[in-house]
Amino acid sequence: MKTVTKRRWLPWAAGGAVVAFAAILPFLNIVVPGVLPGATYTPGTLQLLALSLLFAALALSYNLLFGSAGMLSFGHALYFAMGAYGLGILLQSTDLALVPAMGIILALVIVAAYLIGALSLRVTGISFAMVTLAFAQAGNVLIRRNPGLTGGEEGLRLATANVPDVLVGVINTRNLYWVALALVVVVFVVVTWFEHSRAGHVVAATRENELRVRVIGVRPFVVKLITFVIASALAALVGMVYLLLQSGATPRATSADFTLTILVIVVLGGVGSRWGAVVGGIVYTLLDQRLTAFASSDAVAALPDVLRIPLSEPLFILGTLFILVVLFLPGGIAGIVGRVGDRSRSRAAARDRVEEAS
Repeated sequence: MKTVTKRRWLPWAAGGAVVAFAAILPFLNIVVPGVLPGATYTPGTLQLLALSLLFAALALSYNLLFGSAGMLSFGHALYFAMGAYGLGILLQSTDLALVPAMGIILALVIVAAYLIGALSLRVTGISFAMVTLAFAQAGNVLIRRNPGLTGGEEGLRLATANVPDVLVGVINTRNLYWVALALVVVVFVVVTWFEHSRAGHVVAATRENELRVRVIGVRPFVVKLITFVIASALAALVGMVYLLLQSGATPRATSADFTLTILVIVVLGGVGSRWGAVVGGIVYTLLDQRLTAFASSDAVAALPDVLRIPLSEPLFILGTLFILVVLFLPGGIAGIVGRVGDRSRSRAAARDRVEEAS
């Protein structure tokens, strides 16, 4: 019994240690050549790490939708964009302080997600994916065709008049990094709480066999809608912090390929794994940033055309890595660690049986 309890709390203790280490990174002088652009206390590195954490939080929100509930959405980026653009427009048009403005946008996103989800969830499978894609494309058109409000193709710049000074400027990148870290922790806790709640168990059962859930008298539509709204609200929170970190937002935040990027991150980390989504978000962001530098390097430029042309495209390299993960690592990064953990638990169980027998 003590062994089981120890194993149950061990992941949380390890997670707490990782978060504590991440929190003190801005005070450390750690250099990882080829991965980080500089020492961990420099603004450029902290900016990249904060962006990685935001993508990890966004992947967590999508994993709740896709991994836990089994709902393949091609429009999850819409709610990320609602958070970023909604907060940017509100700060630009009113004298509201940052926190009240974030609260208003979050409430509006919850209402919008409820209405869109109530319509989208009338269908399932690929039809659901297409409906969510249609809503996302509509949002993308609205942003691109209203330059007076959203900045159009050039994007929306952050109005900093009502933003606290500690969150503005390169010198305060450290504070934004800590905000991003806190957001990952909050999103992780919310997702964990929901997955272990009664609604979370119902939505997991619905993913496996919706007909059986209906037969026992449970309404899966309501639980799926709740999941949809929670995932969308979390994505909007990430979008708002993204606006602060990047000092603006671009129309790509509403595009279908951005949602596909989130899907790739979840698959890379391991579908259904919370910490896998976090690791996948961090690894993908670091790869995306560093592969861009690699693609434009002199080493690639000196290669023959047959190699230089594909290797000069970061998306080609990322796509190849994704294919390799799907083919050879179907469980993603979490699957690798899971298999190692299963072997370790099997050996521990065998030792326990030997000790009991003796």
